[in-house]
Amino acid sequence: MCGRFALFSPLDRLAKQVGASVPDSNLRPRYNVAPGTWIAAVHQASENEQPIIDEMWWGYRPRWAKSTGSQPINARVETVATNAYFKSAFSKHRCLIPANGWYEWIKDSKPKQPHYICRKDREPLFLAGIFAERDDGSMGCAIVTEPGRGSAAEVHDRMPLILEDDSLKHWLAPDITDRETIRNLVHHIDAGLIEHWPVSTKVNKPAEGQGEELINPA
Repeated sequence: MCGRFALFSPLDRLAKQVGASVPDSNLRPRYNVAPGTWIAAVHQASENEQPIIDEMWWGYRPRWAKSTGSQPINARVETVATNAYFKSAFSKHRCLIPANGWYEWIKDSKPKQPHYICRKDREPLFLAGIFAERDDGSMGCAIVTEPGRGSAAEVHDRMPLILEDDSLKHWLAPDITDRETIRNLVHHIDAGLIEHWPVSTKVNKPAEGQGEELINPA
């Protein structure tokens, strides 16, 4: 799964990488982003419009599900195109969630031992996401996950679907709606680019741990 991440790269740098317009407000660096908060997301309204970086609620619940519907933070890549709750968003409302790295916890460790997982070259990650309008009019999103690969699998059996640079425009493209076309055009990054290390257990409590020291090796 992906239930916590860090984002501290300047938004103008991220915008340039995906060809997006730069938002008026510059979001503060966050080293312990938790579900149920507003996060930065890139989406594209139409093929004739430039992608934009906007804020979305990390919790996916389409308007038709109303306030009693489930609010997942992740969607499995194996079923996102066919699951009734997600398939419309997969076809028409895909987004990118920028991150510098994410956290996972070693199973059965006491206290729960978090690891920070990122690219070896420290380049930003663009996580595949889907979004929908919520019943309050805001946009809510979920991060697409895949089976753990490379060194990430040493920490957890799932990981976010991280897209390679050439796939970003295709994932955002609103005119590409066919499942097989998306599969043929969109690819994840090489697992060899990923590394991880143990970090402070302060990550376990977002209210207490938010500083840049969180990503330092423990």
